[in-house]
Amino acid sequence: MLIRLETPKDYREVENLTREAFWNVYRPGCTEHYVLNQYRTNPDFIPALDFVMEEDDKIIGHVMFSKAEIILDDGTRFPSCTFGPISIHPHYKRKGYGLKLLQYALQKAKEMGIGLIQMEGNIEFYQHAGFHLASKLKIHYHTEPRESEVPYFLAQELIPGYWGNREGTYCPPMGYFAADDHPKEFEAYEATFPQKEKAFQEGQLPQFCQSCGMPLTRIEDCGTNADGCTNFDYCQYCFKDGKFLQNCSMDEMIEHCAQFIDEVNKQMPKPMTKEEYKQMMRNFFPMLKRWRNR
Repeated sequence: MLIRLETPKDYREVENLTREAFWNVYRPGCTEHYVLNQYRTNPDFIPALDFVMEEDDKIIGHVMFSKAEIILDDGTRFPSCTFGPISIHPHYKRKGYGLKLLQYALQKAKEMGIGLIQMEGNIEFYQHAGFHLASKLKIHYHTEPRESEVPYFLAQELIPGYWGNREGTYCPPMGYFAADDHPKEFEAYEATFPQKEKAFQEGQLPQFCQSCGMPLTRIEDCGTNADGCTNFDYCQYCFKDGKFLQNCSMDEMIEHCAQFIDEVNKQMPKPMTKEEYKQMMRNFFPMLKRWRNR
């Protein structure tokens, strides 16, 4: 086994590896390979922490790191770091390779003076690399209530005392939204790879309509593209035959969705008022593809 820095000649092989590793894992299809493709020219990209893992002279793993920030409660920006995607070829998963690659990269990050890392992932795996719930460090996730112990938002102090007794809110670097921000470019890029079937699978992260926030759990929930195929981004009530069914602003969509508060409360552990639900949507909707950057 060899871990080394990625080189330009590795790019296409690593992007294909990333696509294979993430396809239908967290969502139908994946975008991680395009994020990686775009990130290499992003000023937040950290080339010194861009590693591939080889076994038998074949690349089987990859991880990249990015600069990040936490907005402290006084409004100042605190420098931090995140990582991902971290990819292991499907034939080599569950054999310890991912943990070895991550531990190696984290040690290199610490040697560079990076003191704090936060990321989104499964704590059942990442706790073995020293990660804990970020809420334990009073680091909040931007789309979740501050009092929540967000189970997928994790953090680790690589240098003890680096974070101190601060409190703040983290938002992923914008580079991670490359596919959502540039859908046509992503579609053209994706077309350069062999076709694969998108599907809902057990264990995926919750999927939401990128217009109204409705949960998407089945093909039947989804809208359709102009050619009649499934659109996995939007629900059947917002998108049909390649077009939005409502010509509205984000605020108008929030008002429309608020009328269904009684149905929403049937799924909530604690009922919300209509105004509480609207405020939750005001916080959440700007991250949805339809409303981002508007």
